[in-house]
Amino acid sequence: MKYKVFIDGQEGTTGLKIRKRFQERRDLELLPISGKDRKNTEVRLERMKEADITFLCLPDAASREIILKADESMRILDTSTAHRTNDKWVYGLPELCKGQRDRIKSSNRVAVPGCHATGFIVLTKPLIALGIAEKDYPFTCQSITGYSGGGKNMISQYDSADRSEALKSPRLYGLTQQHKHLPEMTAITGIDYPPVFNPTVADYFSGMLVTVPLHSRMLNKKMTSEALRQEFAGYYEQQSMIRVMGIDELPEDGFLASDDMAEKDNLQIFVMGNAERIVLAARYDNLGKGASGAAIQCMNIMLDLPEETGLTID
Repeated sequence: MKYKVFIDGQEGTTGLKIRKRFQERRDLELLPISGKDRKNTEVRLERMKEADITFLCLPDAASREIILKADESMRILDTSTAHRTNDKWVYGLPELCKGQRDRIKSSNRVAVPGCHATGFIVLTKPLIALGIAEKDYPFTCQSITGYSGGGKNMISQYDSADRSEALKSPRLYGLTQQHKHLPEMTAITGIDYPPVFNPTVADYFSGMLVTVPLHSRMLNKKMTSEALRQEFAGYYEQQSMIRVMGIDELPEDGFLASDDMAEKDNLQIFVMGNAERIVLAARYDNLGKGASGAAIQCMNIMLDLPEETGLTID
């Protein structure tokens, strides 16, 4: 059986990546749309009606606009920020908590997580769910990403032959603490206050490293980094797309490279430090588990296909 798939917005970074991944899938049929019809609402809705699954790879406003006209029976995965905190949508992180995978499977509206948000959530959600940290813990988060996370315009900027010298060094952004991922980072983890969030873009194509530092004295349960690692290992047990790394798997040279999971679709968690100060880190590809890989994982679940189909696991 072949499932019919439509990508609305297939010329954007995420849409292109999803379409490329489908080229070798024999179980899927990608529904075409001509260049002249890409902004024709009626044609797009007809494709969505015909499809078993539709991916929305659109700006937020365009996503909200088409959803208002889409029938509730249409099965839709939205990769924009538009619906991630909407109670009528299911958050597309199967590993979030018990029952989340089943909610994704049965839903017609699934919001794919943001790239930065994915790392923060997988590191913070277990702390709250297991009672290790209070919801009012003053979380902070540092995230470094390759420039592909900025979409086609940023990719063009970094790849330009006459680009600015300023692009050679990592650049901090979101300087007003109003980054668009903060609402989902707060809502999905259930914390009381948004974290102090410092996203950074660097001069490499893809890969992401998200870190959350902890003071053990401020946790409900004072524990060593190894004890906390075991808690994470239990929380993500049997999750094929998330791997909690052992202390013996830390880099021998003491450097954790942010692009080591480029072109992979799973995510690594590291728990480092000592009994007083602990650093949690999530490493993955911003275009993989942080975008198109996560979208395809959710699609596989919704279509009752093997979850890792078409994905690259390290």
